[in-house]
Amino acid sequence: MHYDEESNLMSMEVAKGKISYAKDFGNVIIHFSKVHKPILIEILDASKFVGQFEQIKNLKEVGEIRKVLPIS
Repeated sequence: MHYDEESNLMSMEVAKGKISYAKDFGNVIIHFSKVHKPILIEILDASKFVGQFEQIKNLKEVGEIRKVLPIS
């Protein structure tokens, strides 16, 4: 996993291979191989993501998670 402070981008290589295309899921971009295998995950505005992750990681009950991230 790599974090670039200047661009506020976190990237994580999840497999080896050549990237063929990418799909955008809001602040998350997943890069895929030609056979649709995830190769690289990038998180834009990573400092916000990490802050949310820290909140969730420390919660003890599902009810508390729903307060932070409403689940529909």
